[in-house]
Amino acid sequence: MLKKSKLLSAAIFSAATLLAANGQADTMGTPKISAMSILNGLENPWDMAFTKKGDMFFTEKCKGFSVKTKSGKVNKLYGMKGSSGYNSAGSDLFCEGQAGMLGIAVDPNFKKNRRIYVASASTKHRGSGCKDNFDVCNGNIIMRFEVSKDMKSVSNRTDIVTDIQYKPFESDHPFGGPGAHNGNRLRFGPDGYLWATTGDRHKGDVPQHPTLLGGNVLRIDTDGKAHPGNKPPKGFDKRMYTYGHRNVQGIDFRPSDGRAFTAEHGPWHNDEITALVNGGNAGWDPKPNVAGRGDCPDKYCGYMPNQKEGMLPAARAEAGTPMSDERFRDLMPPAWNNNGLSQGTGSAAFLKGSQWGYWEGRLAVGIMGIAFGGTPSGMRIDVIDITKDGKAIKSVIQMPTGLTKRFRGLRLGPDGALYAAVDEGEIYKITARK
Repeated sequence: MLKKSKLLSAAIFSAATLLAANGQADTMGTPKISAMSILNGLENPWDMAFTKKGDMFFTEKCKGFSVKTKSGKVNKLYGMKGSSGYNSAGSDLFCEGQAGMLGIAVDPNFKKNRRIYVASASTKHRGSGCKDNFDVCNGNIIMRFEVSKDMKSVSNRTDIVTDIQYKPFESDHPFGGPGAHNGNRLRFGPDGYLWATTGDRHKGDVPQHPTLLGGNVLRIDTDGKAHPGNKPPKGFDKRMYTYGHRNVQGIDFRPSDGRAFTAEHGPWHNDEITALVNGGNAGWDPKPNVAGRGDCPDKYCGYMPNQKEGMLPAARAEAGTPMSDERFRDLMPPAWNNNGLSQGTGSAAFLKGSQWGYWEGRLAVGIMGIAFGGTPSGMRIDVIDITKDGKAIKSVIQMPTGLTKRFRGLRLGPDGALYAAVDEGEIYKITARK
């Protein structure tokens, strides 16, 4: 199996390298790009969501969520415990490590129902769990709110999903603090249902577990119930659209056919872009003592031996737990991976509108530029041309934004511009013209 995996990885590496090189040749048709900061002085802005009129809701990981109205006024709507300046707050909401106030989405029928949806870490629904990292810990939730007509307050908080897994304590891993691998990107699909991403929270059995919500992409209605068309394996939670993920940071839907694609973090290797298949398995299985592996720190093989110092990144990618393990018959093979050179893929958004020229329909992916362990820095936005079948790429081109930032969140606005939240505390509006 290892030999087979190496051959697949080598094929992907060679193809991606060739395609990237070829892709640079078509930059003659690159649209003219401009980037303008529209909000600054924020604290870890994480995600954005728009009304059809152009009002922009946004989250700050350790503070809460706000709205920048179309007129330009910013109203602080709902904060977490200890926050200040918000109209109201949740005493159960908190920020820790990679966790906090994260994904946000606007209801497609917002004009009528005034509803928005927010993902956050919470202590409210933990129950008797969370005694240690090996216990079941319900610590991430999805909330629904109603926004006042004057856009100054929210009401009627309803927790529609309360059992998403959370990492409560530090472990013996890189980035091993509490709150690790949280996922929590929210998007409405063209089907009118809410899609939510979750992370494996550094618990080895979670991604392949039939009932624990971690390492999944969920497809649910606005009350948190499963889409009737979800097809997870027998015995799995019906809310799961796909499972076996590591830490999905981006999800969006291709305009031409509505197909869902994810952007996902790998363990110092093999960040991936994947076309989702209903009921499919992303192939991440970090349990110890399987597939030839032995014991691993804290019963999680997501880093060791993947992060061996002194190894070439491409070789390190083959040394340990594969992102897409070919043992699984229901594996969804990635359309793209990063050839063993981890960069930290963030959010992703398909470009739409004639102003994007020949880039229209391509996937913009934020790269956060993790640069250690022999991997190069790469803080940028990549524009990826994916084949119609979703199984490969044609080219990867760097978007010439003129910015060197950690691109955490990307979202296409109703005006056709690309909006980018960066860890440095700003939100940018990126526009294109042919």
